[in-house]
Amino acid sequence: MKKIIIIGGVAAGMSAAAKAKRLNPELEIVVYEKTDIVSWGACGLPYYVGDFYQDANIMIAREPEQFAKDGIVVKSLHEVIDIDITKKEVLVLNKKTGEKFYDSYDEVIVTTGASAIRPNIKNIDSENIFNLKDFRDGIELKKAMLKEENRKVIIIGAGYIGLEAGEAARHLNKEVKIIQLSSRVLPGSFDKEITDLMEEELNNTENLDLHLEESVEEFIAKDGKVVGVKTNKGEYPADIVIVAIGVKPNTEFLKDKGFNMLRNGALIIDSKGRTNVEGVYAAGDCASVYHKVRKENVYIPLATTSNKIGRVVGEHLAGVEIEFAGTLGSAAIKVMNLEAGRTGITEEEAKELNIPYGSVFIEDANQTGYYPGQEDLFAKLIFHKETREVLGGQLIGKKGAVLRVDVLAAAIDKHMTIDELGMLDLCYAPPFALTWDTINTLGNVAKSKLK
Repeated sequence: MKKIIIIGGVAAGMSAAAKAKRLNPELEIVVYEKTDIVSWGACGLPYYVGDFYQDANIMIAREPEQFAKDGIVVKSLHEVIDIDITKKEVLVLNKKTGEKFYDSYDEVIVTTGASAIRPNIKNIDSENIFNLKDFRDGIELKKAMLKEENRKVIIIGAGYIGLEAGEAARHLNKEVKIIQLSSRVLPGSFDKEITDLMEEELNNTENLDLHLEESVEEFIAKDGKVVGVKTNKGEYPADIVIVAIGVKPNTEFLKDKGFNMLRNGALIIDSKGRTNVEGVYAAGDCASVYHKVRKENVYIPLATTSNKIGRVVGEHLAGVEIEFAGTLGSAAIKVMNLEAGRTGITEEEAKELNIPYGSVFIEDANQTGYYPGQEDLFAKLIFHKETREVLGGQLIGKKGAVLRVDVLAAAIDKHMTIDELGMLDLCYAPPFALTWDTINTLGNVAKSKLK
């Protein structure tokens, strides 16, 4: 009987375990998870913290007992602290007893995820300074947020988590400051035309201040508890600080063992989830992923990709030949009253990759004006000037932006040209779109630009 050890029991790991066991019930599968929570979705954390819903268990997809019924052994509070790729065994720490023991495997899947970056800033370990990455982070942060005396919330970082945390805090009527080191929110994910609209929305939100091009120098603490933040531009009082400046893959225990990694430590994998070390697979936030447009392995920690690669690994281990073709980095975010989505590459990436590209940015509407509910819709398209293929796109608006990005993702995936995009047969009815949908208009405006 082949034995598979899975290191990490969240999205990718449990997806692999469930799929492999369904396809081949004879497999022996053991999952080691260093926390006491398995199979849960981190994407719901900001909305739990903001009290959009009250039961944290909604984020948990399946309990260990459910996996046990399927013959999958899940050992919570067990951390794999070392691996011997020659002997094919792992060293496990039982965090409940302190005991260490070895366990052997035929094949192993590394799905250890990522951890929030904790900057080396004075008083970073003071009370009421939080990250928002792990399940317990959300539990503890929500307790603090629900206390009436905690009025002033400062968020360090204006990426996805930072902006979602900002909405969560405003939903609880907190006074919010978002401090961002760079000159734009969501740098690298969206182009400037789109982030300008996000920043306008944030600046127009009551009791929310956006500070760009500002760096944190010190957390001010009193009696072990944070009371303020000092930056290169001033000092601000704070009852709660949320540090959301990014994540790093949990791969330290694999360093210097012969694994190929990206600069940040993410394991490089192939289309079947295999690392360069025989018998070792990886998936999720600890691993890279192949980008279809960039044509290289990149680090894009997304739940959608984690689950898909986990499934591919599970099928492959069960004897099914299947491959993951790659990602487009499709992602979405709600920024107060706006929704935004992106897929493929940005204009900045096209420049970086020296692609002969063209781009168009349009202002449109989500539906007809004579039916109630019309809202502005802004869209950007990146395309190849020579092949005319769609390479990337971004949309933002109050209604109807994000799901249109799915059309662009499908267009990029199937190498559709701007000509085909312009004539694509899309749904129309007055409450939902214009007769020429924004997606069509993007393609047609791009065509006119090349004439």
